[in-house]
Amino acid sequence: MNDDELLRYSRQIMLPQVDVAGQQRLSNSRVLVIGLGGLGSPVAMYLAAAGVGQLDLVDFDDVDLSNLQRQILHSTDHIGQAKTYSAQQQLQRLNPLINISIHNTKLEGDALVSAIKKADVVVDASDNFSTRFAVNRACLVAKTPLVSAAAIRMEGQISVFRCDEPTMPCYQCLYQDTGEEDTNCTSNGVLAPMVGILGSMQALETLKLLLNVGESLAGRLMLFDGMTMEWRSMKLKKDLSCAACNSSL
Repeated sequence: MNDDELLRYSRQIMLPQVDVAGQQRLSNSRVLVIGLGGLGSPVAMYLAAAGVGQLDLVDFDDVDLSNLQRQILHSTDHIGQAKTYSAQQQLQRLNPLINISIHNTKLEGDALVSAIKKADVVVDASDNFSTRFAVNRACLVAKTPLVSAAAIRMEGQISVFRCDEPTMPCYQCLYQDTGEEDTNCTSNGVLAPMVGILGSMQALETLKLLLNVGESLAGRLMLFDGMTMEWRSMKLKKDLSCAACNSSL
């Protein structure tokens, strides 16, 4: 690492869990972020700032005025631009030392699996169940860890799914493909910091996976109530009848 990198990441390198070796590991890592809205904004910004060497960003939407209340990655002068392009500009200004690839399209089927196979970790920051189920299945095929979160109104949740470990539960073990499609911010609203809190935690869990430190949320679901400022942790078990993770074995 050169002097500029050592200075940029110095507060991270000071941590015994990171050190120079861990920072180099982050530099050599690749993360796929699906969704560049309320959750994806803090995820992408913190991963870029932390020095993850390759970020692959996926979104097929354009920046809208109504996004700016919570999607802090985008600016007023980016209204009408593709979110992927807006994000790439902001992140390269934040950290020009990393590489960023963008996919301004909805990845599906083999293209989704192919993109996930290239990644060390996948972050699902989408806002609908159909995408979450598709990403989960593709992660199972690719055997790639998945960090998933959701936030709506004043509530949020986050978990890690070790799709690379056959004995661990997957996302569909939790929801069994029965999610309601109108459970998103567009239909129900959300207080701005809620997505910031959950997205920041996604970034933290991603960095822990890349560094192989601490205890991840694999096998646990964390629920956050913003009204009472209370966290609850629930254990998740593998559903032996799950059509997703059992069919992929």
